Amino acid sequence: MVKKRDWERARRLTPEILSLAFDALEEMRAGRPVAEAIRRHPLPDGHLSKAALVAAYSQLVQSGEWDDDPTLLARIRLKPMRTLSGVTTVTALTKPYPCPGKCIFCPEDIRMPKSYLPDEPGAMRGLEHAFDPYAQVRSRLETLGQVGHPTDKIELLILGGTFSSYRRDYQEWFVRRCFDAMNSSRALVDEKAAMRDIHLANESAAHRNVGLAVETRPDEITPDELAWFRYLGVTKVQLGAQSLDDRILEMNRRGHRVADLRRAVALLRAGGFKVVLHWMPNLLGATLESDRVDFLRLWQEACPDEIKIYPTQLLAGTELHTHWEKGEYVPYTTGELVDLIADIKTAIPRYCRVNRVIRDIPSPHVVEGNRRTSLRQDVQMEMESRGTRCNCIRCREVGGHKVDAAVLRLECLVYHPGGTEEHFLSFVTGEDRIAGFLRLSLPAEGPPPTGLDDLVEAAIVRELHVFGQALGVGQDQAGAAQHTGLGTRLLAEAERVASGRGYRNLAVIAAVGTRPYYLERGFERGNLYLVKPLRD
Repeated sequence: MVKKRDWERARRLTPEILSLAFDALEEMRAGRPVAEAIRRHPLPDGHLSKAALVAAYSQLVQSGEWDDDPTLLARIRLKPMRTLSGVTTVTALTKPYPCPGKCIFCPEDIRMPKSYLPDEPGAMRGLEHAFDPYAQVRSRLETLGQVGHPTDKIELLILGGTFSSYRRDYQEWFVRRCFDAMNSSRALVDEKAAMRDIHLANESAAHRNVGLAVETRPDEITPDELAWFRYLGVTKVQLGAQSLDDRILEMNRRGHRVADLRRAVALLRAGGFKVVLHWMPNLLGATLESDRVDFLRLWQEACPDEIKIYPTQLLAGTELHTHWEKGEYVPYTTGELVDLIADIKTAIPRYCRVNRVIRDIPSPHVVEGNRRTSLRQDVQMEMESRGTRCNCIRCREVGGHKVDAAVLRLECLVYHPGGTEEHFLSFVTGEDRIAGFLRLSLPAEGPPPTGLDDLVEAAIVRELHVFGQALGVGQDQAGAAQHTGLGTRLLAEAERVASGRGYRNLAVIAAVGTRPYYLERGFERGNLYLVKPLRD
């Protein structure tokens, strides 16, 4: 259905853009693929945006030249890859603020939080909205909606350096304003409203929060920080590991040791949080061979749930740039990086997801070394030519493929990071594509004390995720993995395993917007978690 705002937007487009959009739309209506039609009608400085096409389509319908065609409109709007993991991600950037880190590779721009540049895609939105959390989230929700993405299940990523270093009153205000945006609340936050009331409103909001991630440093993680994160609604924590070698960490002035990382990851896991680690090849002092060895330490020292591979990029104005000028540092070439990552990706366990293999820093900032932001695709092509494969979750996600839930097989991968026994339960297809999974943590003897009462004598569901194109709450689609009961089946298996091992309770670190799902399945509200008593 044509929306008024699309018509208003069309009136603001230049005649040149409208003419190109009309021509492209005619070809799409005749059956030409959307991407091909866009390529055939380039702008002088880029290409037609989906928003421009939707606006032009709206003008054609409003003027009576075309009849409304919902199928064509859906083709124009939807870019399904962004939501094939089952949720829609929205990023908000915190304001510039001092970071306790002194890393030699980090860029510093007084307009930005440390390590971010003003023309990075996600960071640009933060700067554009003066780092206002409400404006960032509302703008992103509107943009995603305009191009056809479902926005009722939102994973919120709060980025901007070390979140834990900000004052707690700012952290709480920032999270409140993000929830106000998802709750479609008025623009001025009610400062007296309790956080629990804001969360409660989101349980039935139009844009439900199904995950909340923050990024911080290993040396900032304490039991008190875990409780604070849960108060805010955090379910996932990103940590900059960068290296698993104390010598390399010291040379690059990270300010923490590998022991701090081990302790932080163990504490986060004991609290039920999903753990994302950033790993950086090509740091000062590293070599291609030492990086291959270092990468393997990730699975001996930490066993992260997700990783981001961020090759070090040589940027002007950094202390690393000074080392380069003295001849003390040599960036890897693109070819060397492709070979390295193609080698190490084969070692990634099936329980881990690789979120990124390059940071999207615009090439003009890179002094020397790799400038390609398509490194993931380059690595994938290299692995295909070698006949090797990556078994990480992202490479095996079912995506847009149809799923017959009746013939999926249940797999259980057990591994033993420090202090816990982890069960990675997953439903996979005959082609080894993963349709859904659950992370079950069974605390063993000697896990770090968290001080969280909800977790006493409890096994913990750290994550439950079903893949496929994101569907609206309550929607069904033939052959889609979502909403076919896979989540309920995975929970039942988790209960069976936990009960058989003698745990009295099953706790879940439920995101705010997912609480109704678990409450409907017998869980009860605890202090900071949802808890279900297990039968003897």
